[in-house]
Amino acid sequence: MKRGLLLVAHGARNPAWAAPFERLRERLQLEQPDRAVALAYLELMEPAPAQALQQLAAAGVGRVEVLPMFLGGAGHVQRDLAPLLEAARASLGIEIQVHAALGEQPTMLDAMSQLCLRLLEAGGTP
Repeated sequence: MKRGLLLVAHGARNPAWAAPFERLRERLQLEQPDRAVALAYLELMEPAPAQALQQLAAAGVGRVEVLPMFLGGAGHVQRDLAPLLEAARASLGIEIQVHAALGEQPTMLDAMSQLCLRLLEAGGTP
């Protein structure tokens, strides 16, 4: 079964806001050329998660790993993203595995802690 990754970010009115997320998606796609990597936004930008999931399914992806690109997972992830993913699961017939929000991942917490400590030690230069 072909597997894919869907990164879901909030979205913003300013298109420049999305640049780091787009760079991440491009990097991941380069590192995993046999996998489908997509980026979607909950608000204000496109594609929406449903559109991105349709594109992944059309590309033959049968299982999608979803990583919410949020520091916390309580608000938008549970309230807005979860129902969208349930609807896509039912309509597209693909497996969708939702992971904890980026900021709740132990590896990310370690990286953020290390950055903060380096800032303190280096006097503002990481």
